[in-house]
Amino acid sequence: MPAASRQRFEGTVSLVTGASRGIGFAIARRIVDEGGSVVITGRKQDSLDAALAELGPAASAVAGRADDADHRAVVFAHIAERRGRLDHLVNNTGINPVYGPLIGVDADAARKIMEVNVVATLEWTRAAVAAGLGRSVVNIASVAGLGASPGIAFYGISKAALINLTVQLAYELAPGIRVNAVAPAVIKTAFARALYEGHEAEASAAYPLARLGETTDVAGPVAFLLSDDAAWITGQTLPIDGGAGIRPFL
Repeated sequence: MPAASRQRFEGTVSLVTGASRGIGFAIARRIVDEGGSVVITGRKQDSLDAALAELGPAASAVAGRADDADHRAVVFAHIAERRGRLDHLVNNTGINPVYGPLIGVDADAARKIMEVNVVATLEWTRAAVAAGLGRSVVNIASVAGLGASPGIAFYGISKAALINLTVQLAYELAPGIRVNAVAPAVIKTAFARALYEGHEAEASAAYPLARLGETTDVAGPVAFLLSDDAAWITGQTLPIDGGAGIRPFL
């Protein structure tokens, strides 16, 4: 059934962090297409303005850094004033400023990755609950958090922590709020470009479904987990990996 005919988010308000482009934007687009209102965040106002031009009047935006407490306060004040309620939260913001062997990762960079990818996720969720979050949370993790991830190892460590954070929050916030995560493999975004640009056919060969992921491949499962269709699911992480997890060992 086409998303626009489902209207699973009619009458609801969602907050999606890091949603000016890429996966976050695709999630916001899906929510709006299914009748919901959405507040998006991102670092750059011009990128948010471009996103709003596509999302239409059901969307509004606040610019700022995900790990900035003042920014979070402004976002929740905006939601209270403009929307009056909050039903769903998608913690999408993530960074990975380093590439190379784990043993060589700069300690300050490692701390920054954890601050944005894990601690800020906890802070967004804590603030959302305080603001009256009513239904569900979905955290955007990564298959890098499910196994070895050469070259982006500390990013993988942060996503493994995020997956466990999802479990802990699901336990603590039940039964009123469900908390789940998705773990995408390589999705064709600017964030992941270094992992496939110039060798996309080779990168795609690693997946039984023979292609890299698109942002809409993540938006659909996230919309499912947010919605009442997943009303008896919490504390779970759904891999979105084109079948990579079923590759034979021999």
